[in-house]
Amino acid sequence: MTPESAISTSLLRELFAHMEWAESLVWKAVHTLGDGEPDGQLRDRLLHIHVVQRAFLNVWSGQPMKFPEADEFPRLAGLEAWARPYYAEARQHLERLDTAQLSLPVELPWAAELAKRFGRDPERVTLAETAFQVTSHSTYHRGQVNTRLRELGVVPPLVDYIAWLWIGRPAAEWGGNDRQAAR
Repeated sequence: MTPESAISTSLLRELFAHMEWAESLVWKAVHTLGDGEPDGQLRDRLLHIHVVQRAFLNVWSGQPMKFPEADEFPRLAGLEAWARPYYAEARQHLERLDTAQLSLPVELPWAAELAKRFGRDPERVTLAETAFQVTSHSTYHRGQVNTRLRELGVVPPLVDYIAWLWIGRPAAEWGGNDRQAAR
């Protein structure tokens, strides 16, 4: 019998909604730079965030691992267009989960690389823990993106979780007619 997860499906859905909202605001700030040739550091960090998000979703759903290279995105709008469908797909995946599934072990294809780095096999991780990792990892690198935006002369958006709560948990603000709901 697997132990019950301390992380609930409702908490994960909320964290993913915040993640989408925060990233939609970051992308709006990125677009203030125009859609010329992107800053390499900015593009690489954004790509890393979205590749990792996609990698975990692919593991959870049993999909193959195939990801684009940075040079496939000569414009940031192309990277955003590749990344955005993830949020709806992740939301759908989270909606299908029940509490029992959160405690299921997840085998990560990159665990052997971590074993080399740490000098030991990684401990067992659960679906809930890996989902939490996605939001935590994205938050970490979103901070790096915001730092780079500031270096490039753009005022980064306030995307803290507590700010999102204070303003009523708004949906993502992708802009245009192509708004995606965060919940």
